[in-house]
Amino acid sequence: MNKSVLKILFFLLIFLPVNSEEKVKSIIDGNLDAKVNIIVFESLTCSHCADFHKHVFPKLKKQYIDQGLVSIEFKSFPLDLAAFNASKIAHCKNDGDSKILHYLFLNQDDWVKGETIDQLNINLKAIINKQNFDIDFNKCLNNKKIEDHILEDRIKGVKKFEVNATPTIIINNKKFDKPLNFKNLKKIIEKLI
Repeated sequence: MNKSVLKILFFLLIFLPVNSEEKVKSIIDGNLDAKVNIIVFESLTCSHCADFHKHVFPKLKKQYIDQGLVSIEFKSFPLDLAAFNASKIAHCKNDGDSKILHYLFLNQDDWVKGETIDQLNINLKAIINKQNFDIDFNKCLNNKKIEDHILEDRIKGVKKFEVNATPTIIINNKKFDKPLNFKNLKKIIEKLI
């Protein structure tokens, strides 16, 4: 290798920023190559979002996601600081798995209570420790990379899809504007598969 090439490589190694940190993974259920891709913009303190996870998602999962026909990506759109902190916890393992997210929605009544953000955080930590998800709660809350990812999701939702409420459903890049229930989602999905 000649000296000029070595100098260039040395310069690149010294002066160019290296992104050694792993990117925060999106929370996704299902086959990414599915014909139907659903994006859900949601806030972890939103009761309608919790209803979606309790009553609609299980049916979607059984009929379409587990069959490889639909993928669903959960995008953070926190409406308050408690939801923002809970979103950081949901992303904390950074494995794209939705277990913590679903758990927080299914147990929303147990942690979304209190007068201050400190009380809400205590409740959130207690519910996470109860399930033993093996995460460092405080480290997760202070993770700047996860924080930026969540804020980017929210900004992209507003800019690309004009999201202004939760839950907002996007199906194959089009906003779903019908009442959110399984029957209405099923009609759209059946047309697309």
